[in-house]
Amino acid sequence: MHAIGVDIGGTKIAVGVVDEAGAILAKVRRETEPDDVADIDRAIADACRELAKEYEVGAIGLAAAGFVSPDRRSVLFAPNIAWREYPLAERIESLLDLDVPVVVENDANAAGWAEFRYGAGREATDMLMLTVGTGLGGAVVVDRELVRGKWGVAAEVGHMRVVPGGHYCGCGHEGCWEQYASGTALVRDARHAAVAQPGRATRLLDLAGGEPSGITGPHVTQAAQEGDPLAVELLATLGRWIGEGAASVAALLDPELFVIGGGVGAAGDLLLSPVRRAYEAQLSALGHRPVAHIELAEHGNEAGIVGAADLARR
Repeated sequence: MHAIGVDIGGTKIAVGVVDEAGAILAKVRRETEPDDVADIDRAIADACRELAKEYEVGAIGLAAAGFVSPDRRSVLFAPNIAWREYPLAERIESLLDLDVPVVVENDANAAGWAEFRYGAGREATDMLMLTVGTGLGGAVVVDRELVRGKWGVAAEVGHMRVVPGGHYCGCGHEGCWEQYASGTALVRDARHAAVAQPGRATRLLDLAGGEPSGITGPHVTQAAQEGDPLAVELLATLGRWIGEGAASVAALLDPELFVIGGGVGAAGDLLLSPVRRAYEAQLSALGHRPVAHIELAEHGNEAGIVGAADLARR
C-alpha cells in the first residue's frame, strides 16, 4: 500500500508518495508561513490532493516538529509553528476528499523510524536516532517498537539538562543537551571563536566573507575537511558533547546502535571519531559490556517523509 508522508518545516513542507519498500515515488514542495496554521493546512491538503491524483494512497502521515498527542491526532505544542493543542489530523481530513486515515508523528520519530526500517538501523532491534540540526531531536526504538511514551512525548533527548545554569534554551530552561550538541551550538561556538581568536579563524572568515556573523555549519565542515585546525577542533568539541550525552542515554536504554542524522553528518569521521571516543570514555563498565555502534544516517532530508508514511500504515 502506498502512503503519503508530509515533512512539515517552519517555512516549507515536503510531501512524497512512499511505497512499501521505503522508496519515494513522487515528491512536491510548498512554501508556508509558520505563524499561519490555516495556510499550512491548505498547503498540506493541496499537495496531498496533487499526489493522490496520480497514485492510489491508503494513508497519510504528517511529521511535525513538536509534542504529538498519544492518539497521533494533534500537536500539543510546537516551538517554531503556532500549534497549541492543535487538531492537525482533523483539520487536514476536513480539507481532503480522500477517505484515508491521517496520523501525526513527531518529526524526529519519523526520521528515526525511516532509519530503523530502511536505513542504518535496519539490522538492529534497539536503536537511538539523534538528529543534530537546529536542535537535537531523538527517536528511540526498543525491541523493534517505536517508543512514544505514555503521553506521546518520549525521546525529547535534546532537553535533558547537561549543564546546570548553562546556555538558555528555547524550551524555557537552561543547560539542555541541544544547546551543546546541535548545529546551532556549532555555529555559535565558531562565531565566538572567530571574534575571540581571529588569527586562528582566517579560513572560516574567508569562507564567510570576512564577517563572524556569516559563518555557517557547512563552512565549518568545509574548513575542517581542508585541515583547518580550528574547524577540526570545533567539530571535535561538538562530537564530544554528542558522545558524552549518548553514554548517559546508554545507561538508561542500552541500545545496540546510535544513528547520527542532520546536516552535521556531512563531516563524516571528523565528527564520528570524536563522538565514538567520548562515548567510550564515559560508558560505564567499559570492557565488561558490548559497545554500541555509532553510524551516520542514510536517508538525509527525506527521512521524515519516508518515516511518516510508513508509520501511517501501522
